[in-house]
Amino acid sequence: MSHHIWQLTRWTCGLIVSVMKTALLFGMISTASIVQADCPASPEIADDQALLFTQAQQAQSEAEARPISQELWRLWARAPDDQAQALLDRGMAARGSFDFVSANEAFDRLIAYCPNYAEGYNQRAFVSFLRQDYAAALVDLNEAIDRSPYHVAALAGKALTLFGLDRPEEAQQALRKAVGLNPWISERRLLTVPNRVDL
Repeated sequence: MSHHIWQLTRWTCGLIVSVMKTALLFGMISTASIVQADCPASPEIADDQALLFTQAQQAQSEAEARPISQELWRLWARAPDDQAQALLDRGMAARGSFDFVSANEAFDRLIAYCPNYAEGYNQRAFVSFLRQDYAAALVDLNEAIDRSPYHVAALAGKALTLFGLDRPEEAQQALRKAVGLNPWISERRLLTVPNRVDL
């Protein structure tokens, strides 16, 4: 190989490496931009939730408390953005049709997109519970409660799941927390009240 060809080859290789480095750097920047543009923060519901809990605790009957519980559900099911809402709604619709595979696919995508949104975990847990996969349900319920400690439905779901796992004492603890927030949930009938308990 002549000296001229050798120099040209070195120059070509150098150019290719330079282009590859630039492409890699651009790819890293683009990926970072996508990550930063991901799911926004979950809606701020603390004040509305606290008000609804007060109303539920003051309700005189289950019928009076029912619309309050429904409003709580609307708060928890308020997704961070339209994309997250579409995934949540799609998963819930599939679950309602007992299409658990499609439901899990939607909830998996929701959790991957919005990992800090509690309802994605809660809904996936419900699918696992319906499939009697209580261990998987418990993992997701704990994730939901970590992100939304006053999520009554997740707390009640955790209680039912712990009953399914034959862990009644822990189930009672979770249920007691849920009933303390909303004394009218249907699961309250499973509660056994010790001598000293603050509901």
